[in-house]
Amino acid sequence: MFWPIMACVLLPWLLVYLGLHVVQRGIIFIDIAMAQMAALGICVAILLRLELESWTTFFIGLGFTLIGAAIFSVTGKRASQIPQEAVIGIAYVVAAAAAVLLLSRAAEGDEEIKNILVGNILLVTPREVWERFALFAAVGIFHFVFRRSFLLVSFNRERAYRNGLRVRWWDFLFYAVFGLVVTSFVRIAGVLLVFSYLIVPAVCGINLAQRTANRLLIGWFIALLGGVAGLFLSYWWDLPSGAAIVCTFGALLILISVFALWQQRRTRSVAVQD
Repeated sequence: MFWPIMACVLLPWLLVYLGLHVVQRGIIFIDIAMAQMAALGICVAILLRLELESWTTFFIGLGFTLIGAAIFSVTGKRASQIPQEAVIGIAYVVAAAAAVLLLSRAAEGDEEIKNILVGNILLVTPREVWERFALFAAVGIFHFVFRRSFLLVSFNRERAYRNGLRVRWWDFLFYAVFGLVVTSFVRIAGVLLVFSYLIVPAVCGINLAQRTANRLLIGWFIALLGGVAGLFLSYWWDLPSGAAIVCTFGALLILISVFALWQQRRTRSVAVQD
């Protein structure tokens, strides 16, 4: 259990930060669409009988996510009759269907579909953990260097246009780096777990805090708690690890949402009494 726990401790911090960007942009399902496109690339590698941990497989998956990054950056127009969520949904459905078609031609295709969806983080190796931690650290530094532009495009898009930023270019950079992170993580965690790590801690942070820094801290705590608790539940009850962590995140989100609702009502009642 040591290295799966280390993966849950060392890796989710960047996912929570990117999740805040995704939620603020209002494109919630872009992460699962990007994850599915990375999974589609992995399916192509499986059909070609390549090693899943080879660099060739990684770059095939990354190539598919970069295609998605280009599509989503072009379709993210300032004003359009077609919501970007529709494009994202179509991309996800087509990528998922294509993955099923490809794996139908591969031996043990049903098992591979299951692994792509929920992964098996219990089998993570020390090398995988440290490689991804190094990659996430590099991406974190990149975001820190260009934080003003990324934050402005995500949190105040209209102001970014007024300031003359090339919003589509910054969108592509965000999606490309986002795809790099998703491609590396989906190989060990699966599509559903990637989505949960990106969205649930960010939503919990937004429910409980106003400042971005506080939302990050809360999100990191929820990611750590949900990941480690889900791992132990899967160990004790002999459950699939990825599915157990996803359901643990769901339970935490329900509890925090109820608490946030109670806190809001309490604040309103106090304001009315004053």
